[in-house]
Amino acid sequence: MSGMKERAERFFDACETGKGWDACSEYCHPNATFSAQAGALAEVDTLEGYTEWMKGLFGPVPDGRYELRSFAVDEARDNVTAFAVFHGTHTGDGGPVPPTGKQVAADYVYVMDFDDGRIKHMTKIWNDTVSLGQLGWM
Repeated sequence: MSGMKERAERFFDACETGKGWDACSEYCHPNATFSAQAGALAEVDTLEGYTEWMKGLFGPVPDGRYELRSFAVDEARDNVTAFAVFHGTHTGDGGPVPPTGKQVAADYVYVMDFDDGRIKHMTKIWNDTVSLGQLGWM
Protein backbone atom coordinates (compact mmCIF):
# COMPACT_ATOMS: atom_id res chain seq x y z
CA MET A 1 0.00 0.00 0.00
CA SER A 2 1.41 3.39 -0.93
CA GLY A 3 2.11 5.84 1.86
CA MET A 4 -0.24 8.32 0.19
CA LYS A 5 -3.10 5.81 0.14
CA GLU A 6 -2.52 4.75 3.74
CA ARG A 7 -2.45 8.37 4.97
CA ALA A 8 -5.55 9.23 2.95
CA GLU A 9 -7.46 6.23 4.36
CA ARG A 10 -6.52 7.08 7.93
CA PHE A 11 -7.38 10.75 7.43
CA PHE A 12 -10.69 9.86 5.78
CA ASP A 13 -11.75 7.58 8.62
CA ALA A 14 -10.77 10.08 11.33
CA CYS A 15 -12.57 12.91 9.55
CA GLU A 16 -15.71 10.92 8.75
CA THR A 17 -16.09 9.61 12.28
CA GLY A 18 -15.98 13.12 13.77
CA LYS A 19 -12.59 12.94 15.45
CA GLY A 20 -11.70 16.52 14.47
CA TRP A 21 -8.37 18.18 13.79
CA ASP A 22 -6.62 16.57 16.75
CA ALA A 23 -6.88 13.16 15.05
CA CYS A 24 -6.64 14.39 11.45
CA SER A 25 -3.71 16.81 11.67
CA GLU A 26 -0.97 14.17 11.58
CA TYR A 27 -1.95 13.35 7.96
CA CYS A 28 -2.02 16.97 6.77
CA HIS A 29 0.16 20.01 6.33
CA PRO A 30 -0.59 22.45 9.19
CA ASN A 31 -1.84 25.06 6.71
CA ALA A 32 -3.78 22.65 4.46
CA THR A 33 -6.56 24.35 2.54
CA PHE A 34 -10.13 23.28 1.81
CA SER A 35 -12.70 24.13 -0.84
CA ALA A 36 -16.26 23.15 -1.69
CA GLN A 37 -18.95 24.65 -3.87
CA ALA A 38 -21.56 24.23 -1.15
CA GLY A 39 -23.30 27.02 0.74
CA ALA A 40 -23.11 25.15 4.06
CA LEU A 41 -19.31 25.26 3.79
CA ALA A 42 -18.92 28.72 2.24
CA GLU A 43 -16.96 30.07 5.21
CA VAL A 44 -14.65 27.04 5.56
CA ASP A 45 -11.31 27.41 3.77
CA THR A 46 -8.92 25.31 5.84
CA LEU A 47 -8.82 21.57 6.30
CA GLU A 48 -8.61 22.14 10.04
CA GLY A 49 -11.87 24.11 9.85
CA TYR A 50 -13.54 21.38 7.82
CA THR A 51 -12.52 18.55 10.17
CA GLU A 52 -13.92 20.57 13.08
CA TRP A 53 -17.13 21.20 11.07
CA MET A 54 -17.48 17.45 10.60
CA LYS A 55 -16.85 16.89 14.32
CA GLY A 56 -19.66 19.35 15.07
CA LEU A 57 -22.05 17.50 12.76
CA PHE A 58 -22.06 14.57 15.19
CA GLY A 59 -23.96 16.71 17.73
CA PRO A 60 -27.21 16.86 15.74
CA VAL A 61 -26.46 13.61 13.85
CA PRO A 62 -24.93 11.35 16.54
CA ASP A 63 -25.40 8.14 14.52
CA GLY A 64 -23.49 9.53 11.52
CA ARG A 65 -21.54 6.95 9.55
CA TYR A 66 -20.01 6.59 6.13
CA GLU A 67 -20.30 3.93 3.46
CA LEU A 68 -17.12 4.00 1.38
CA ARG A 69 -17.94 3.22 -2.25
CA SER A 70 -14.65 3.94 -4.06
CA PHE A 71 -11.09 4.86 -3.16
CA ALA A 72 -8.55 5.62 -5.90
CA VAL A 73 -4.93 6.77 -5.98
CA ASP A 74 -3.60 8.92 -8.82
CA GLU A 75 0.17 8.77 -8.35
CA ALA A 76 0.84 10.97 -11.40
CA ARG A 77 -1.15 13.83 -9.89
CA ASP A 78 -0.34 13.13 -6.23
CA ASN A 79 -3.95 12.82 -5.17
CA VAL A 80 -6.43 10.37 -3.74
CA THR A 81 -10.15 10.39 -4.47
CA ALA A 82 -12.77 8.92 -2.15
CA PHE A 83 -16.46 8.50 -2.99
CA ALA A 84 -18.78 7.73 -0.10
CA VAL A 85 -22.31 8.06 1.21
CA PHE A 86 -22.85 9.70 4.61
CA HIS A 87 -25.81 8.30 6.55
CA GLY A 88 -27.39 9.62 9.72
CA THR A 89 -30.49 10.82 11.54
CA HIS A 90 -31.09 14.21 13.14
CA THR A 91 -31.87 13.08 16.69
CA GLY A 92 -29.40 15.18 18.68
CA ASP A 93 -29.37 18.79 19.73
CA GLY A 94 -27.81 21.26 17.33
CA GLY A 95 -28.40 22.21 13.78
CA PRO A 96 -30.67 25.02 12.65
CA VAL A 97 -33.88 23.43 14.01
CA PRO A 98 -34.84 21.06 16.87
CA PRO A 99 -34.32 17.34 16.10
CA THR A 100 -36.43 16.33 13.11
CA GLY A 101 -35.92 12.57 13.24
CA LYS A 102 -35.23 12.72 9.50
CA GLN A 103 -32.48 10.74 7.81
CA VAL A 104 -29.84 11.73 5.29
CA ALA A 105 -28.04 9.64 2.68
CA ALA A 106 -25.57 12.08 1.14
CA ASP A 107 -23.31 11.22 -1.78
CA TYR A 108 -19.98 13.05 -1.70
CA VAL A 109 -16.45 12.93 -3.06
CA TYR A 110 -13.17 14.04 -1.52
CA VAL A 111 -10.16 14.84 -3.67
CA MET A 112 -7.10 14.96 -1.41
CA ASP A 113 -4.02 16.59 -2.94
CA PHE A 114 -0.69 15.58 -1.45
CA ASP A 115 2.69 17.25 -1.15
CA ASP A 116 5.66 15.61 0.54
CA GLY A 117 3.51 12.76 1.89
CA ARG A 118 0.81 14.91 3.53
CA ILE A 119 -2.50 16.38 2.43
CA LYS A 120 -2.01 19.98 1.32
CA HIS A 121 -5.53 20.64 -0.03
CA MET A 122 -8.87 18.88 -0.10
CA THR A 123 -11.88 19.56 -2.29
CA LYS A 124 -15.31 18.24 -1.26
CA ILE A 125 -17.86 17.67 -4.00
CA TRP A 126 -21.28 17.58 -2.35
CA ASN A 127 -24.84 18.78 -2.97
CA ASP A 128 -25.58 20.35 0.39
CA THR A 129 -29.06 21.51 -0.67
CA VAL A 130 -30.25 17.93 -1.14
CA SER A 131 -28.60 16.70 2.08
CA LEU A 132 -29.86 19.52 4.28
CA GLY A 133 -33.32 19.14 2.77
CA GLN A 134 -33.34 15.44 3.66
CA LEU A 135 -32.62 16.37 7.28
CA GLY A 136 -35.44 18.93 7.28
CA TRP A 137 -33.02 21.82 7.70
CA MET A 138 -34.19 23.74 4.62
